[in-house]
Amino acid sequence: MGTQQKRWRLILGQAAEKDLAGSDAPSLLSEEELLMDEALAALYDPDRTGGLGQSGGIRLAKWLGDVRASFPYDVVSVIQNDAIERKGLSQLLFEPETLRTVKPSIEMVAALMALKGKIPERTKDAARELVSSVVEDIKKLLENDIRRAVKGALNRRERTLLPGGPQSIDWNYTIRRNLKNYQPDRKTIIPERFYFFDRKKNSHHWTIILDIDQSGSMANSVIYASIIGSIFASIPALKTHVVAFDDKVVDLTEQANLDPVDLLFGIQLGGGTDINKSLAYCQAFIEDPSKTIFIVVTDLYEGGNQAGMLRRMKEMHESGVTVLTLLALSDQGVPSYDQGNATKLAAMGIPCFGCSPNLLPELLEDILKGNSLAKWTKEKK
Repeated sequence: MGTQQKRWRLILGQAAEKDLAGSDAPSLLSEEELLMDEALAALYDPDRTGGLGQSGGIRLAKWLGDVRASFPYDVVSVIQNDAIERKGLSQLLFEPETLRTVKPSIEMVAALMALKGKIPERTKDAARELVSSVVEDIKKLLENDIRRAVKGALNRRERTLLPGGPQSIDWNYTIRRNLKNYQPDRKTIIPERFYFFDRKKNSHHWTIILDIDQSGSMANSVIYASIIGSIFASIPALKTHVVAFDDKVVDLTEQANLDPVDLLFGIQLGGGTDINKSLAYCQAFIEDPSKTIFIVVTDLYEGGNQAGMLRRMKEMHESGVTVLTLLALSDQGVPSYDQGNATKLAAMGIPCFGCSPNLLPELLEDILKGNSLAKWTKEKK
């Protein structure tokens, strides 16, 4: 079908389908274009009854998500403004009494973040309560596992000759160091020395840099990454930096050390994408490459200097930094991403894959223990 026909179909709506295509012709629109049409019809079709807010927060959140996924950022801004004026979004999102009836969800947090610049003062407390509720639920699911993963990995990386009790013996390391003392007649090893795990609580064993793409397509990943960044910041063994970027770079490290809700309200969904600029900013935090983990959460659709982005990633990796690209940090399945950039990074030895939040503690433990990450690119997408 011609591009012109599709445009007129989107402008005129479902009622014009037969006139434009004929009664027996297939639909003028693809599945993706039908999603765009449905999003537009919910707002602009005069024959459509009911407001977007009448089916509650889930329907509204879905509609806002469809709009963000289907249209450029500047168009999304226009559509959301029209929705506030035409369909009473303010009654759902901007009235405290109504907002408190919405079921908290990560989708609703994404909707509030997208519209936060328009939230009136009287509603900010209710909006914060909703965001806080979702944050606490996610922290309950992840915080203990992340802390356990970090503690277990770091404890096993430090050894000492000082006795710490039988439960502290590193048996694998002790056996390897005493193989020369194997007694064939007894079929056993007689150790000269025992080696123990060092349980000292040293601060800042590792630096972790979390670089978050806050462009509109990354909404759920941004929310999970921000909360996880605040958990990292609360662990003394990790010196944590949290950075967000679109076509600008925002350092959110201070907010991450205070309150994950403040961190989320420091995020601004939308805008362009300049990964290279954020990498240049983050490189300044690298002091000991061998003890630095750099995680960039992005779909790799670079709107800035692509060659510069690839060069900086390679520089960090070759300097000894553990570099990881999470194409998504969510439970929404295989993400859309720039396959060309992902392939080039993978060829450099930089893993690129999507990860569900509940698998992140295991991934972090593997990184801290120095285990191979090859299995993650094959099995745990």
